[in-house]
Amino acid sequence: MKWMEFSIHTTQEAVEPISNLLHESGASGVVIEDSADVYQTWDGAEDEIIELNDSDYPEEGVILKSYFPASSFVAETVEEMKQSINDLLLHNIDLGRNEVSLTEIEEEDWAHAWKQYYKPVNITETLTIVPTWEHYTPGSKDEKVIELDPGMAFGTGTHPTTVLCLQVLEQELTGGEHVIDVGTGSGVLAIGAAKFNASKVLALDLDQTAVDVARENAAYNHTGDCITVKQNNLLDHENGQADVVVANILADIIIRLAPDAWKSLKPEGIFIASGIISGKKKEVIEVLQEEGFEIKETKDMEDWAAVTAVKKDR
Repeated sequence: MKWMEFSIHTTQEAVEPISNLLHESGASGVVIEDSADVYQTWDGAEDEIIELNDSDYPEEGVILKSYFPASSFVAETVEEMKQSINDLLLHNIDLGRNEVSLTEIEEEDWAHAWKQYYKPVNITETLTIVPTWEHYTPGSKDEKVIELDPGMAFGTGTHPTTVLCLQVLEQELTGGEHVIDVGTGSGVLAIGAAKFNASKVLALDLDQTAVDVARENAAYNHTGDCITVKQNNLLDHENGQADVVVANILADIIIRLAPDAWKSLKPEGIFIASGIISGKKKEVIEVLQEEGFEIKETKDMEDWAAVTAVKKDR
């Protein structure tokens, strides 16, 4: 089978919104080649990403690659994708070069090639994410390991917004908490919460592919007993109350989610919101405060921010 590789040279700011657009358009997988990954070190971690070759990465910015079945409709899909990406400018998202290229390739050429970009990463002093096809020996008996295969779901766990969420989860969870992960993707945050001793985790995603992948990853990490994965649009129709709600999504969606997050938390519950581009952080904080949250902490990495907020009585 032949596939069309859709490649776009853009910015770190545009990675998540473009990735979401690609998935919504039916892309089978998204590869992220970020120039910053070659030299990136994580706060609280001793090691860098292992074995990355700078010749595989752009000199600046980010290249996103996604794959569509080669068919008579692919040209129309690509034109719609270009228009949707250009529309992001209306939301003040910097697209950088915004250079698009198309390449026809054989299935076997892409099905495994992207794995070269995904290596074990120390996220915190006690947590490492390891792709399922890599051999890794923990450095100590206290080190927690998440073995992850993102499959066709967005989320390898190494993007700054995910790293920030995992660092906050490690900081906030003491054991026995009920956690809701909104927009779970590959399930990495839900698995992380379980590794940090949450007793019950509800992982939600609108994309059925993400639901399937997250469920498989939860089982692979022996966390399936405490993680429930289901298809759902954000927190719609979820009536229970949790100790922690975590959402690694776009700032505009966090703003829309804020009222439901407040309702879904117990008094003094924690809302961890990430995926916030730095320029939107102030707006998100203001909306959370208006909703009845008290800002406990903000954390920043590169151009991204995570906000930790506590539910207070109105």
